[in-house]
Amino acid sequence: MKQMMPPRLHRALSRLRNAPPPSYDDRYPRVDVFEWRPAGSAINFGDRLATVVAERVLALHGRSLDEETARDATLFTVGSVMHFAKTGDTVWGSGVNGKIPADRHAFDALDIRAVRGPLTAAFLAERGLNVPAVYGDPALLLPTLFPDRFKRHSARPVLFVPNLHDLTLAPTLGLPFVSPLRGWNAVVEQIVGADLVLASSLHGVVIAEAFGIPARHVRLTETEPPFKYDDYARGTGRSGIDSANSVAEALEMGGAPPISFDPQALLATFPHDLWE
Repeated sequence: MKQMMPPRLHRALSRLRNAPPPSYDDRYPRVDVFEWRPAGSAINFGDRLATVVAERVLALHGRSLDEETARDATLFTVGSVMHFAKTGDTVWGSGVNGKIPADRHAFDALDIRAVRGPLTAAFLAERGLNVPAVYGDPALLLPTLFPDRFKRHSARPVLFVPNLHDLTLAPTLGLPFVSPLRGWNAVVEQIVGADLVLASSLHGVVIAEAFGIPARHVRLTETEPPFKYDDYARGTGRSGIDSANSVAEALEMGGAPPISFDPQALLATFPHDLWE
């Protein structure tokens, strides 16, 4: 004989069956890593490194980005994305863009562990925020985080890495180039195979210099102001960015002076406590 289900349990199961499926955001508290993407769902390799670096640091400590945490949090790391931050967010290595009006930075307080460079630090300090003097773009950590994956080798004399806004110009320059819309690993593989990297992409310069490859910023258009490049250069021990205005000038100048960067100092400030 079929057993009758208690009415209360029947009603509860009925409500569950008829309820809309929970969205990912409703499931449990977690830490989101902010990753800027251009329109059209494309992935810009430099911004993708925000997630790549955070995932790798956590994995080396036996954790995952997908873990349930004590509270929701947002982590800002690789990228010129400070204007997207909101009060209470955590910052580890992000930078100010330089072309975004100051009033677009609408936060009152941030949990800052490190920033890309001293220009970003000064911008935030002027707003009354406490900024530790720990500088460095977290993408500089790739050689430390992936010590056996990417090996510098000599496959070509020169490689050009365009900023997203300069991508249509790249085929006209007469140089081998790699699109910033390719997978992050494919772009890094191309960079470590060059003897000299010319780039209008900030992270083209960052990745090259992280692996000890001479690099020179090339400013082909006025789209990207010098601020973020200058911030990065000053955060790695230089007096500022010395850009070329053409490929010919960049080839004549060669690579910029080498960086001064302590990966362990930046790693020591990673906000592991957000996952505790």
